[in-house]
Amino acid sequence: MNPKQTLRADALAIQLGGRPVLGGITAAFTRGELVAIVGPNGAGKSTLLSCLAGLLKPDAGVALLDGGPIAALPGRHRARRLAFLAQTPEIAWDVDVRAFVGLGRTPHLGAFGPSAEDQAAVDAAIVSAGLEAFAERPVTRLSGGERARALIARALAGQTDWLLADEPLTGLDPGHALDALALFRRLAHDQGKGVIITLHDLNLAARFADRVLILSDGDLVVDGPPEVALTPEILSKVYGVAVRRHVGASGPLIEVLGRAG
Repeated sequence: MNPKQTLRADALAIQLGGRPVLGGITAAFTRGELVAIVGPNGAGKSTLLSCLAGLLKPDAGVALLDGGPIAALPGRHRARRLAFLAQTPEIAWDVDVRAFVGLGRTPHLGAFGPSAEDQAAVDAAIVSAGLEAFAERPVTRLSGGERARALIARALAGQTDWLLADEPLTGLDPGHALDALALFRRLAHDQGKGVIITLHDLNLAARFADRVLILSDGDLVVDGPPEVALTPEILSKVYGVAVRRHVGASGPLIEVLGRAG
């Protein structure tokens, strides 16, 4: 594994409000793969993602980007390398979608404002997110699903090596959720980016992710391909539900039958 193309959690541990949230998690991520982090509510998924992004300082352990502590990177440099999409971001600017997506280019801007390269990156991000028809619409007047796609486009505009997204499908209808995950796979497989997302939908994780990390009570239960991680036995233990896994026309399906036992 080339350390120059990795993002790594090394024994990350953190307490929030006196409660252990992460219990010493170690995991390595490489560019070119789509990784889904799943687990019950309160498992530590968002906290782990925030630590990997350098936005939250752990009590112990370290997050490493390209072999060095991510916390040591200047903010502007880190933002050029890694885009973070928060779970419930505030959108307070009454600007049109194109200007909003353009905020993703902020770490790249020179002294003379946006360049032709910046404009091209914004245009490409808008197309990737399927927002061409909304480019001139005020972002505050978008629907919840449209706003979610605008947030994804803003992250894409930065053209970073890494994209970390916390529940990026929130507010998206099933069709646009499938589009978003297909886009994330293309970013990883075709453009060589490292893409790490948190998800609640186990079927989408099984269908799209190259690897799945399952967290429970701040601990890493399993890290492996979907067919290894998302087994009925593991899911029953972590979620407390009875599960049946089978293969449908579109790929693996995880059917929740009810509470276990």
